[in-house]
Amino acid sequence: MADAKMYVSTDELKNHNKPGDLWISIQGKVYDVTDWVKDHPGGELPLLNLAGQDVTDAFVAYHPGSVWKLLDRFYVGHLKDYQVSEASKDYRRLVSEFSKLGLFERKGHITFFSLCFMAMLLAVIVCGVLYSKNVWVHLACGGLMGFLWIQSGWIGHDSGHYQIMTGPRLNRFAQILAGNCLTGISIGWWKWNHNAHHIACNSLDFDPDLQHIPFFAVSSALFNSLTSCFYDRKMTFDPIARFLVSYQHWTFYPVMVFARFNLFAQSIFLLTSKRNVPNRAQEIIGVLVFWVWYPLLVSYLPNWGEMLMFVLAGLVVTATQHLQFTLNHFSTEVYVGPPRGNDWFEKQTMGTLDIACPSWMDWAHGGLQFQVEHHLFPRLPRCHFRKIAPTVRDLCKKHNLPYNSVSFWEANKKTIATLSTAALQARDLSNPVPRNLVWEALNTHG
Repeated sequence: MADAKMYVSTDELKNHNKPGDLWISIQGKVYDVTDWVKDHPGGELPLLNLAGQDVTDAFVAYHPGSVWKLLDRFYVGHLKDYQVSEASKDYRRLVSEFSKLGLFERKGHITFFSLCFMAMLLAVIVCGVLYSKNVWVHLACGGLMGFLWIQSGWIGHDSGHYQIMTGPRLNRFAQILAGNCLTGISIGWWKWNHNAHHIACNSLDFDPDLQHIPFFAVSSALFNSLTSCFYDRKMTFDPIARFLVSYQHWTFYPVMVFARFNLFAQSIFLLTSKRNVPNRAQEIIGVLVFWVWYPLLVSYLPNWGEMLMFVLAGLVVTATQHLQFTLNHFSTEVYVGPPRGNDWFEKQTMGTLDIACPSWMDWAHGGLQFQVEHHLFPRLPRCHFRKIAPTVRDLCKKHNLPYNSVSFWEANKKTIATLSTAALQARDLSNPVPRNLVWEALNTHG
């Protein structure tokens, strides 16, 4: 049977890289996953973005060992010029070691404590709104709502990466409860967006987490009006975008306060679109639950002023979570083009930033302060990140790769510096972008 094996060259594999003709290579074997794309639990984008390449590093990062046996039905042949870098060899060895130690299965009690904490927060908020007449109590309850949304976000994030409950149905229930019902954000939208972000980390045209034109641009490369391969539209750098980007280092924090409205809108756009959304009815019902209980709770406040204060307090507090998302990536290396399977490990380390903090602050960051570790081992429960961080740091040092880790304050400084640099470049009058009167009036004298 060995003589009957089909051998596929790397050049031939590259030709099978589009919808309707999609091949990938894993551990030296080539698979035709053309018909599997529509059923892939992680959505179609990860497969489409890495089509025609060896995807072993990404595969071992996202799939447990039990999935390997399912690959046989897609088998085409062997990759005859298959090669593995030393960095990838060490990375795969580390994934195997963590698996043997059972780290991917041991989740600790974070989910239980988080759910109890969230239930307590919700009870305090409801009681404060319904049974107190004090304006300061109402303000505090608005702030606590922000903390509830943050913790719900971490639970939703964890449940999208690995099974936080005892079974898939309970895990799905936790996703809908934490995401759709408590925060009004579709877990289906989040998974679609977040999977693309992880696979194409810090690609300006493939990673949706860096595509914030007209409000933000982390690189002058975005001034070229790149086409978003995620949203399938051109990110036009027009006079309005130029004006907004020119002051983005000043507007950054205020925009973060209202960033949640973008997540609400994106969720609604997806759930009302023609895209294939798994369990669409569940998703829609969950979002509707949020838009019933939250406005109803706000309506019990005595006047419009306190209603506005309550909502704004929640947005200000939850802005710290949106800030966390941006600090982890805005100031690191970016690139233009699709992700590549043969440097996936390297791109994950180059495009991520850890936030150094004491262990007692871990609950506030939801594990994302260990962003390098999370991107390399997305299935790993967050309770293990602090333990494996020294090993990851040593691996990066061994292969001369960056291990970016700074304090929360330094991360803010680096992010503002990145935005400031791009803002000054956007003000460059020699850059041939059509100007408008408002932009000229504010920038003629520097």
